[in-house]
Amino acid sequence: MANLSDLEDIFSAEGDGAGPVRATGWQNAVSPQGLAITLIADYTFPVRAWLPSAAIVALLGEFHVADGAARTTISRLARRGVLEGSRQGRYSSYRLTPEAATDLWSGASSIATFTTQPDAWDGWWTLIAFSFPETESTRRRALRTALRWRGFAPLYDALWVSPYPLTPKGRIEVADLVRGAVSVFRARQEDLETEANRNPVEAWDLPGIAEHYRTFTRRWSDLLPRIGAGSVTGAEAVRARTEVMQTYRHFPILDPLLPIGLLPPDWPRSRARETCVAVYDGLLQPAQDHVRAVVTRFAEGPRLDIRAHTIAGMSAGIGHG
Repeated sequence: MANLSDLEDIFSAEGDGAGPVRATGWQNAVSPQGLAITLIADYTFPVRAWLPSAAIVALLGEFHVADGAARTTISRLARRGVLEGSRQGRYSSYRLTPEAATDLWSGASSIATFTTQPDAWDGWWTLIAFSFPETESTRRRALRTALRWRGFAPLYDALWVSPYPLTPKGRIEVADLVRGAVSVFRARQEDLETEANRNPVEAWDLPGIAEHYRTFTRRWSDLLPRIGAGSVTGAEAVRARTEVMQTYRHFPILDPLLPIGLLPPDWPRSRARETCVAVYDGLLQPAQDHVRAVVTRFAEGPRLDIRAHTIAGMSAGIGHG
């Protein structure tokens, strides 16, 4: 059964035998499996529409994924419980499993609602200390991924911090991943007034995070005049819409939404989100039209169940049944 931590591993370019896909201007490489999930999810919610395998191969081909690698990617996702298949004669189709769809929608909603500054901070930190045997590296990596998704960062190797308490769901997830080898604290920092004193905010590379935001905004702002003029269409629209979200989806992991008082002035998060919305939502219609056209080549009749989504709609929960 798929879960959000497992899916994050699939999105990573590491460990995917098909090799990473990197388009010009990308800030992050993405695995063909991650790319396939994004394409399928972006256009098949909420009904989990079936897509002919040939259509998935054709769409991946527009991202320079070879046919053989694309078919291997589909098979791997089916084995991992992300896709389920159906066959009619010689033709096969795939859709997201219910479990994968639920987890992907949860992740998409988190990305879409990653927009507002948190309320005033009470000055308390949450600290999570954990220990794993060397033989349990997979579970250790899963815990670290889950903690990053929840806004934690490593102050020291096995001591992770956040200015916010764990949610009830977060408590369950951490307990399940660690199974006893963990301690959780809520505490205030004591200032030692020495050069050796390390402020917990130093667990995050704030200049590096800001530069990621600015690079993202510079990269995609250049496309906005063409989107406004309606000159980004077809496969180009699908690629741009997919790539902008593939890059933006890393920000909830990079940026923990620290209290505003802990951040430098002119924090560039809002401008990056505005740019993402302008590209992703602005290309909805031409991208949707192109995906429908590709799918129709391998299916009988129009496919009105192929639908794209907006960030505003995902924020409001629109499109999830």
